[in-house]
Amino acid sequence: MRFPLLKTLQAVTLFGVLAAAPVAHAQNAVFNEQQKQAIGEVVKEYLLKNPEVLTEVISELEKRQAEAQQVAQASAVQETKQTLLNAPHSYVAGNASGDITLVEFFDYNCGYCKKALADVQTLVKSDPKLRVVLKDFPVLGPDSVEASRVALAVKNQLQGQKLFDYHVKVMETRGRVNGERATAVAKEMGLDMAKLQKDIESAEIRNALQENMALGDKLNLTGTPAFVIGEAIIPGAVGIEPLKQLIGNVRSCGKANCS
Repeated sequence: MRFPLLKTLQAVTLFGVLAAAPVAHAQNAVFNEQQKQAIGEVVKEYLLKNPEVLTEVISELEKRQAEAQQVAQASAVQETKQTLLNAPHSYVAGNASGDITLVEFFDYNCGYCKKALADVQTLVKSDPKLRVVLKDFPVLGPDSVEASRVALAVKNQLQGQKLFDYHVKVMETRGRVNGERATAVAKEMGLDMAKLQKDIESAEIRNALQENMALGDKLNLTGTPAFVIGEAIIPGAVGIEPLKQLIGNVRSCGKANCS
């Protein structure tokens, strides 16, 4: 089995630290250059004779990194909770006064977001107490940015189920979604096009989009879709059952993970 060079170097470093730490702690030793070189040769020889150890070390490294990321993201969720849940420019689907809020960061050109759309629709229909907040997070190029600007401007004319219907129509578009397509859907739904165009160019829409992007960076999101429920961030189109389980956990114990 071959490992990426960076992870291997990280693993060797971690292995060396873990191996040397007990000795240093017990003897409070300060090694000279010759002794350090000798220790390095011992570690190298051991790894060459027992390369399978790297698998265990890399596994431990990944576990620690994942745990650290979860702690950092949970802290970021708490710090940004008000903006995350109650920003005035976010779409709200389902029960606006629901007991649990599920947040989704999405991009109109994200194939996995399109796949997750059916899950979100099912959750909204099947769970009358669920509040869903949809946040434009256009990370897939200029077309996505254009579409999000139009969609955010549409919110000035549509609310509730009609706004969610607009979101669904744009998300279900075949092929690339851009500002033209997002505007066409708005026209089909009978919106005031002069007002829409004026709103698209407004500072309000630019600031809303910048806020969403900054929020995604703060939460260390690496792609779309990304769901936030309770203190947890769930990347990817994970399917409806895991989302139902997380929603149930937050209702029962106040956290995404009740264990």
